[in-house]
Amino acid sequence: MKRRDFLINSAAASSVAFLPAWASPALKKDKVKTAHIGVGGMGMADLKAISSHKKVEVYALCDVDSKALKTASAMFPQAKTYKDYRKMLRQLENDIDAVVVSTPDHSHAPASLMAMKMDKHVYCQKPLTHHVSEARAMNRLAKERKLITQMGIQVHSFYDYKLATLLIQSGIIGKVKRVHAWSPKSWGYDGPEPKGSDPVPDTLDWNLWLGTAKDRPYKKGYYHPGNWRKVMDYGCGTLGDMGVHIFDTPYNALALDVPTTITNNCRQPNGFGFPVNNTVTYEFPSTEYTTDNFKWHWYDGPGMPPAHEDLVIPGAKKKSAKKGAKEKSVAEKISLDAGVAGKGELPEQGAMFVGTEGRLLLPHFMQLPQKIVDGKYVDISKEIAAQNLGEPVRDYDGEGPKHYHQFVDTILGTDSCTAPFSYASRLTETILLGVIAGRFPNQTLHWDRDKAEFKEKDANQYLSGTYRDF
Repeated sequence: MKRRDFLINSAAASSVAFLPAWASPALKKDKVKTAHIGVGGMGMADLKAISSHKKVEVYALCDVDSKALKTASAMFPQAKTYKDYRKMLRQLENDIDAVVVSTPDHSHAPASLMAMKMDKHVYCQKPLTHHVSEARAMNRLAKERKLITQMGIQVHSFYDYKLATLLIQSGIIGKVKRVHAWSPKSWGYDGPEPKGSDPVPDTLDWNLWLGTAKDRPYKKGYYHPGNWRKVMDYGCGTLGDMGVHIFDTPYNALALDVPTTITNNCRQPNGFGFPVNNTVTYEFPSTEYTTDNFKWHWYDGPGMPPAHEDLVIPGAKKKSAKKGAKEKSVAEKISLDAGVAGKGELPEQGAMFVGTEGRLLLPHFMQLPQKIVDGKYVDISKEIAAQNLGEPVRDYDGEGPKHYHQFVDTILGTDSCTAPFSYASRLTETILLGVIAGRFPNQTLHWDRDKAEFKEKDANQYLSGTYRDF
């Protein structure tokens, strides 16, 4: 089935179906019954966090890997268990209230859209979808059905990120001209596509793991578990993993829409894996928090970020390069005496806001943002106190469940989600446009948000794809 046809049919069905009374903002129940699709890896973390809410009843568990399912079932023995999410949703349509989707990226939209067409509230891991067309379809369906939705960017609800958003919007560094964001992590693969096949583990249903993706022989160590992010058919590379987290705060703080141009400086595509290193430049329409001609620079992979004057740290001292490094990163070249910020180095991952009145460094993660003016750190304790967020929080176990609990509380009518699909779809679209640009190295792509298409026609084929019947 054409993915485009599937999405059109999904949207058409949503416009004529009856909306039940409980699809209103507040669920008229004492408990929220959840069904979980994917309970291994991040799915297990999602399961633990959601279930820690006292008004959640874990009603069903689903995973294509029986080993992961067995572990989750031991924690929640009362929950019904499935390996095929389609069967679970059809059988439990009248019993569950919300669905948590924690699968590889390529299955996010198929599972979420099916649940949403049944008027189920959905918490979906990041990135929201594997394709731009899917992100728009999920946003449209959530709006039409008046569903509570949240994308799994849990650090969105952490103290430091909320603080940075408020500081930027208060004008602490004036209008923002540029953002640099980086991660040396690499969900890339520059080698050839593996040949042959290996026996599928007895614990894994390979057909269900592939889902709507094209059929491919199982090969140990390349897909499940854990390596699928590197492969174009299933993941979205480092941009779709760390990029979503690190993009989130600047994107939110600056009230950005989708970009107008995208350029990815990377190797030529090999048709199988994402490039190990990517340097992506976005141009965005200006907002009240940015200057005109605002640009965003993203760097990922070993050795990133490269040296740049915007990333020079106060009190910098040159350091010798690490032997064998492909490219010296700022973190490798510079140490610092941070003054009021303490001693340290440019964070391994993070973002730098460059404004008309200084810079704001936001490490990733659980570190306070730091203001830099005229090559020196500036004490911003008064500005921090003025935001009324209380004392800084350094308790991951305490901060971790907040984003999940917010989803549950919004279903119950006592809170409001801060990363609903209306926001998450735009952020995901931005991320995915950078991923697509990696198929056209060093070429600037021009994006028309209203038409949802590139000026460069060859790039439009990657906005959607085909769904395999499975």
